[in-house]
Amino acid sequence: MQDAVTTLIKNYDVSGRYLDRDAMDQLQSYFASGTARVAAAGIINANAATIVKESGRQLFDELPELIRPGGNAYTTRRYSACLRDMDYYLRYATYALVAGDTYVLDERVLQGLRETYNSLGVPIAPTVRGIEIMKGMIKQMVEEAGITDTSFIDQPFDHMNRELSEQDI
Repeated sequence: MQDAVTTLIKNYDVSGRYLDRDAMDQLQSYFASGTARVAAAGIINANAATIVKESGRQLFDELPELIRPGGNAYTTRRYSACLRDMDYYLRYATYALVAGDTYVLDERVLQGLRETYNSLGVPIAPTVRGIEIMKGMIKQMVEEAGITDTSFIDQPFDHMNRELSEQDI
């Protein structure tokens, strides 16, 4: 797994360059947000079950056809699989949040996921919406904990949604 520091150094090393002002600014930003990242991860850890359960409830309130007969979350097994996947996304988003880098998402979550979902007939749009709901809940919890700049929370969730939403042309 990579983090913001190792990714930055790797990129500069590959191009044979010394760390420049931009690199130093990126490092400074990463380290400055470190305490907030760890605090956010703690909040997610303490509330993971609630985040997943409530996000699922909100998703199915918005898209009730998913839990009706014929819907992709119809039956207890499929409903549970949906919540399991949401928990999976949340856990890996937390890793990426602390790392300040989305590499772990690409490597462990997103590689082939869209194709797998498409082959199984799992709708992508509700998955994306569920991830968006979790992001909103987490930002609110982190703000309530006194962290005013929550912009760093967007990165892993937006990355997952962007990658899942891409369409082959």
